[in-house]
Amino acid sequence: MHVRCPDRLGEDLYRQVLELMAELSPVVQALPPTAALVELKGALRYHGVDAVRLGEVLRVRTISRLGVDIRVGIGPTITVAATASGRITGPGGVLAVTPGQVTQWLGPLPVQALHGIGPRQAEILRDYGVHCVGLLAALPPATVQRLLGGRAGRQAADRARGIDPRPVTPRALPATASVHRAFPRHALDGAAVRAALLDAVVTLALQLRRRGQAARGLALTLRFAGGATWDKTRRLAEASAHEDDLRTMAYRLIDAAGLQRGRITGITLKAEDLVAAGQVAEQISLDQAREARLAAEEVSDRIRARFGPDAVRPATTLLRVG
Repeated sequence: MHVRCPDRLGEDLYRQVLELMAELSPVVQALPPTAALVELKGALRYHGVDAVRLGEVLRVRTISRLGVDIRVGIGPTITVAATASGRITGPGGVLAVTPGQVTQWLGPLPVQALHGIGPRQAEILRDYGVHCVGLLAALPPATVQRLLGGRAGRQAADRARGIDPRPVTPRALPATASVHRAFPRHALDGAAVRAALLDAVVTLALQLRRRGQAARGLALTLRFAGGATWDKTRRLAEASAHEDDLRTMAYRLIDAAGLQRGRITGITLKAEDLVAAGQVAEQISLDQAREARLAAEEVSDRIRARFGPDAVRPATTLLRVG
């Protein structure tokens, strides 16, 4: 069961909706800021009702207890359930797709309606005449990989056929993640500060990827001698945990500070409005240099996993920071 709450739902209300889900099933995966997954297999046996009934019960409870209407999609896989919840018009409702209906139901949908297909991917597919999910499912997987890239193409081809082996993983994700760097001596804006900021970006991005999260916003706080602080937050164009994207935004933030001769004692870089990485559609940039950097990032992650987090560090770190 994939549940979508109203946009801009407060954190307190969101947590209360999660608690109502937990009354139906112990296997609930939070997808902040406003969505969640619920595994129903054990719940169906326990409650002795069908999946549609559980979805209706959850909706009635959120409306009556919290005044919050929800959209509930039910299906045999995460992709089908999430696609179903996205097809509900209006503020709330329940839409269920049985295993036997998956191919017939997905086929006529516009390709952009398939959960996990981003706008850029949908545009590429439409340019090649693939306007609906049924046509995407009919393409050989190798063809889809050539159009969308290796991993993204494999996932799109499988999910168009209703194949998605991902389990619902019980998890309440933290809302933020942050990295702090302090200067042993007061530093002026320049190479040393930028090097520390780059080191913070790399550490924060790795932390997000290990936790299976992506950030929709980035905040930078600068601390100055005497106790004064400066902070600014900006939204990313798309949720990301890639160093490329976080670095670009971090540099924009520090440029916005307009530092002259301020004596900086520390910086804090915080990723905000985190979402599960599985919610983020992998976009094709068509920028070969960027794609090469992302490939190098994957290799660096594997090296760090084997030899430790310090096995790969930014080459431009000019200052010892802690």
